[in-house]
Amino acid sequence: MSKQLLRVAIVGGGAAGFFSAIACAEANPEASVHLYETSNHLLAKVRISGGGRCNATHACFEPRELAKRYPRGSRELIGPFSRFGPRQTIEWFAARGVELKAEADGRMFPTTDDSATIVDCLTEAAAKAGVRVQLRCGVRAAQRRDDAGFRLELTDGSHVDADRLLLATGGTKGSGGYELAASLGHTIEPPVPSLFTFMTVDPRLAGLEGLAVPQATASIPGTRLSETGPVLVTHWGLSGPAILRLSAWGARELATRTYRFTLNIAWTGETPPARVADDLQDWRARNPRKQIGGSHPFDVPSRLWERLVAASGITAATPWTSVSNAALKTLTNHLTVGAYAIDGKSTNKDEFVTCGGVRLSEVNFQTLQSRLCPGLAFAGEVLDIDGITGGFNFQAAWTTAWIAGQSLAL
Repeated sequence: MSKQLLRVAIVGGGAAGFFSAIACAEANPEASVHLYETSNHLLAKVRISGGGRCNATHACFEPRELAKRYPRGSRELIGPFSRFGPRQTIEWFAARGVELKAEADGRMFPTTDDSATIVDCLTEAAAKAGVRVQLRCGVRAAQRRDDAGFRLELTDGSHVDADRLLLATGGTKGSGGYELAASLGHTIEPPVPSLFTFMTVDPRLAGLEGLAVPQATASIPGTRLSETGPVLVTHWGLSGPAILRLSAWGARELATRTYRFTLNIAWTGETPPARVADDLQDWRARNPRKQIGGSHPFDVPSRLWERLVAASGITAATPWTSVSNAALKTLTNHLTVGAYAIDGKSTNKDEFVTCGGVRLSEVNFQTLQSRLCPGLAFAGEVLDIDGITGGFNFQAAWTTAWIAGQSLAL
């Protein structure tokens, strides 16, 4: 079949769908590339990501190191990242007039701090490449044609033919991508939420909404799950990078527990409990007349410190010299292994990520094409790939989409 007659159908109008459509159309300008989106909203997650700033990627440029940020897909992504990783992402956007900047923690945003910059770049690049975008028109069913290619049933009841098909429908159950992939012979790993916050009601945290601890360690007893980083107290419980990373690595484990478990928090971070105990003893010796409620040696917000002191049975006005060793031991426990009963989860605002999707062993990661169905490819979260917070999920989308789009253009 000549390139002039090649028709490529891409299902999904998110980051991966747009990027793959652009990659395909730019690689083969004579191909007819059609992008189908069920809703009336394109690039919805791009618009809201990073608080409306769009955390487009992460300044981590070594493929193996970058792959470590993916609870699922880490091994499979090493090769793709060596072909199109954060450096290539930065160059791709820069070539189209969008500069990205790195923040201290490695997250990268457009210099405008406005997600509309990324949205406009993608939509303009798609239009320039000749991608034909159809809104309020999804793909309801797909069948292999006897002469190769696909017969697609659209949600408006019409039918179209496509030589190549790319699914980039994201990770939500209602997107239809899982059903399409399954109908074409693929196995779907059961989807469960990833990147969520923890719900808890605890008197030690009541009224502390908005309080942040810069370096705390959150862990789940009986598992290897442990993360260190900022922890944020919210109206419903606990959030922040350490909690979100913990939820990503523990996505399946926590789902089996129906999101009810004990969370241990070391508000003093990775400092060993014995060292914390010694620091308390030393502080008591050097500050005997100071009141415990207003004086302490740790990088813990004063309001949280006061709650932990009270939870240890110590009144805030007690002079340090009057605090018993037994009370200090209890306070050490609250600081280093405080137990909090988690009873449910909530999403990370409107930004949701799913663990699960098309089984990775059924996909060729040199092309992102199916090993089971010729002419079918995947990109983004429809695959069983998800990363921790920090721009890693968008990078997986750009990487898989670019490779898939290029491979379908040939």
